[in-house]
Amino acid sequence: MRDPRVDALARILVRYSTRVEEGDTCVIEGSSPAEPLVAAVYEQVLEAGGHPVLAMSFDGQPAAYFRNASDAQLDWVSPLSRWAAEESDCRIAIGAETNTRQLSGVAPERQTRRQAATRELMRRTMERSAEGTHRWVYTIFPTNAYASDAEMSLAEFEDFYFRACLADDADPLTAWERQSEECKRLAGWIEGREEVRIEAPGTDLRLGIAGRTFIPCYGEHNMPDGEFFTAPIEDSVEGEVTFHLPAMISGREVTGARLRFEAGKGGDAGAERGGDFLIKLLDTDEGSRRLGEMGIGTNYGIDRGTRDVLLDEKIGGTVHLAVGASYPESGGSNESAVHTDLVCDLRRGGRLTADGEALQEDGRFVV
Repeated sequence: MRDPRVDALARILVRYSTRVEEGDTCVIEGSSPAEPLVAAVYEQVLEAGGHPVLAMSFDGQPAAYFRNASDAQLDWVSPLSRWAAEESDCRIAIGAETNTRQLSGVAPERQTRRQAATRELMRRTMERSAEGTHRWVYTIFPTNAYASDAEMSLAEFEDFYFRACLADDADPLTAWERQSEECKRLAGWIEGREEVRIEAPGTDLRLGIAGRTFIPCYGEHNMPDGEFFTAPIEDSVEGEVTFHLPAMISGREVTGARLRFEAGKGGDAGAERGGDFLIKLLDTDEGSRRLGEMGIGTNYGIDRGTRDVLLDEKIGGTVHLAVGASYPESGGSNESAVHTDLVCDLRRGGRLTADGEALQEDGRFVV
């Protein structure tokens, strides 16, 4: 018998996040460990009158791909992937790693080559999303691997995750809309200001935001959600930042990452762990050393780091910065094959101000 929280989450993804309607084409991406949620989403798309297009992968497929693919195969892009980016109405992607470190032995150059090959697909998806012609959402299905990274048992992680997704709410379809008012209020407060300053241990960073749009997020693209974000002015970022929460990036753990910016470009960089990989990531292309996003977490229901940025960037009391591509709807113009988020924890004695006025102190909003 399927966990009722799985069915509740599927309803949220289909009926709320992507709002599948009669006749919509909906790509459902997932790997075999996510089958309970994939099946529930498939059923919900059919009930909504949509046309589900299933794109399943097998457990361990990424490692097999990078172990065996030739350069020509790394450069090849599937027609289904092109169609999904350019023509599908909706996309629901479900991660379900059973080994979050399966790519740790892959040469970073092979991963960046693949990212370069699919760069146009990411750009087109972001463009269509901004236009309103494509709806998408990403979530994960709880596995032992995610639980282990979060230092929990699987049962504890399931409770933690479904609660963070509001899947245990009495009315899950309206839960995120009911949670949205505070996120909208905070985004409205910062809108129209000119500069943000972030101060925390190892961090003193200034980012220009004049003319940029702040977007409140409450369940439409990420599940769980809870943040508001924008794109900093590309050449405005000055100072240094330390990212306090460990992150799994392309199968590698990056811990204690730090970056220094001058005129918007990240120069000196390093990490306590994973520093060589971080530098190769930053060298992917011309746009990968600039910030494409600054996001501020608002979800205090996520109260600890998990090494999964889907959750960690939403933690209330944190700020996340993404190197690489910006979202067009926020006013950014930075282009890159990567979009990688790293999290700075202001709960450790940090402060975030906008035009000199405090928005957050020690991880708590003060406006």
